[in-house]
Amino acid sequence: MAEMEVRETAPGEFLWQWTASGNRAAGTELSPVWPESCVADMNMLRCGEKGLFGTLEVQGVGERYSAAIVKIFWLDGQSRIFTLTAGQPEVHLYGSAEDRRGMGEIAQAYGILGVEHILGGFDHLMFVLSLLFLVNFNKRLVLTISAFTLAHSFTLALSALGLLTLRSPPVEATIALSIMLVAGEALNKEQTLSRRWPALVAFLFGLVHGLGFAGALSEIGLPQKHLFVALLTFNLGVELGQLLVVIGCYCVYRLFASQPRFIAARTPALYAIGGVAAYWSIGRVVSILA
Repeated sequence: MAEMEVRETAPGEFLWQWTASGNRAAGTELSPVWPESCVADMNMLRCGEKGLFGTLEVQGVGERYSAAIVKIFWLDGQSRIFTLTAGQPEVHLYGSAEDRRGMGEIAQAYGILGVEHILGGFDHLMFVLSLLFLVNFNKRLVLTISAFTLAHSFTLALSALGLLTLRSPPVEATIALSIMLVAGEALNKEQTLSRRWPALVAFLFGLVHGLGFAGALSEIGLPQKHLFVALLTFNLGVELGQLLVVIGCYCVYRLFASQPRFIAARTPALYAIGGVAAYWSIGRVVSILA
């Protein structure tokens, strides 16, 4: 994920730069296309009386970088955060921090962001896969996925509204631990609590995953207008992405369920999921103690 900072230094004049983009400079992979009224001279942007008004596009997003976060700071002290992705590579700016997007535009934007977040969030996807291994494709799967959805929707809303806040490292460590535990339970052939009540396990861990979704949403930023629409559509986008994953897994299962090699791959797949989650968990714990 790449980050760009745009700061107004004088009326209609902005200084911009890539501030965080991993090991390689984002400028070599991403190219901003500024509004027509703006003239770019290296890292200086001159937009005249209109200010930063018009369409901003970031070309190349979705290739090496999954998203580009654009942080704009105006002279009056106000600021806005925009997240551009492959599905939504441009945003309309209105010359100030005021958000003039309508309800429909916000719903579309945050719905797409929700889908892209779950499809690109490997930790959440691994948890869903672990649940599929634990429950398999039977009638209990609907209740289990519904419990997970209900739980993370609840904590996502609480956190996004500022009613519940936790530091990111402990949340990420707990999410990794949840993947390890569910993968381990899927390997266990005994009738454990998780096997008898998978929906309960999904609900409890879903509360933590909701805080993880909220952390991503806080980076994206929420609009001042139509806040609940943004929350609702982001969550619906997450559910749509989750449903696509489950349907995709079901199709693969139906195609290869009769193949002995496919059946034999279940155990190493669960060990791989648990191993990756253990690595993530150790890394998060180290960051907490550091």
